[in-house]
Amino acid sequence: MNDEEVEELQVVDEEKVNRVLCKMPSEDVLIDLAEFFKVFGDSTRMKIICALLEEELCVGDISRITNSSVSAISHQLRLLKQSKLVKYRKDGKSVYYSLDDEHVREIFMKGREHIEEAWVLFKESWLCSMCK
Repeated sequence: MNDEEVEELQVVDEEKVNRVLCKMPSEDVLIDLAEFFKVFGDSTRMKIICALLEEELCVGDISRITNSSVSAISHQLRLLKQSKLVKYRKDGKSVYYSLDDEHVREIFMKGREHIEEAWVLFKESWLCSMCK
């Protein structure tokens, strides 16, 4: 489509547009949000977060739980710390990781709820189609 065709398709309700524009975050905030959600785009990081939902853990424990190397887990933890999703505490020579705050738990659980809901709907529709 060229620009003229796109303009023809646009129906603009100035009141709606202005209401939405007044509530839109700044471009900087939107960029930060996009970067934040990118961190959730890796299954190893999701396994780490899932494990830390249950317990404070050291790198070795997380490595065993996720069936990943210690160096791979250390790298992923570094990214999670930079995004303020995970925090750590030292106890002698040991370092223990936990979720940074309750927001991380809530974000993860809402995402999981959304995915599981979609799976239930898919399974129900698939089973119904099999009965026809």
